[in-house]
Amino acid sequence: MGFDAGFALSTVPIILASLGVTLAVAVGSAIGACLLGFTWEILRRSGRRTGYVMRFLIDAIRSMPILAQLYFLYFVLPFYGVTLPALVVGIGGLSLYYSGYLAEVFKAGIDSVAAGQFEAAKALGLSRAQTVFLVIAPQMLLNIAAPLGNYFVSILKATPYLAVLAVPEMLGTAFDIASDTFRYAEPLVVAGAIFLALALLIAHLVRRMETRLLARLQR
Repeated sequence: MGFDAGFALSTVPIILASLGVTLAVAVGSAIGACLLGFTWEILRRSGRRTGYVMRFLIDAIRSMPILAQLYFLYFVLPFYGVTLPALVVGIGGLSLYYSGYLAEVFKAGIDSVAAGQFEAAKALGLSRAQTVFLVIAPQMLLNIAAPLGNYFVSILKATPYLAVLAVPEMLGTAFDIASDTFRYAEPLVVAGAIFLALALLIAHLVRRMETRLLARLQR
């Protein structure tokens, strides 16, 4: 059975119908992972005892398989009276999992900022929050733009995990078509091509962000 280009084209609208869910999961998870990861790193630097707790938490998050975390949130929490929609569980699970990795990225980014920047901000009377968001964050983002973009692509590629929760994302839709028609090559190639296009778009946006941050810091 050869590859049927006509059948492949006929699956495009069906798979693209799930693009919105995939993008919502990817964008929501990326934002959540960034917010959580940055919070973990700031807390890790807030004191010795808190630092020990946060180091253990970050290592624990990174050590547990992502499917184990998704299953726990979706199947175990209801036994304790906490029932969440599959989409919320998917975004929350991916956010939590990748926050452990992004915390390390933010750690490297903050460490790359010269110590004199912290001292200058303190001398100007800036608060801790002002120092972090107005002085450190712009410089840190320039240093971590590339690895941050890599993790955004990884989050996008992890969205098919949500198929185990019956979230109608693109790869799950492609498998539904394949199971109904017994033709796997065409829908999977289409889904793979769409994922590739999205990954290239993310890489382009990250490069643009890096260029804009560099221009801003050089003013």
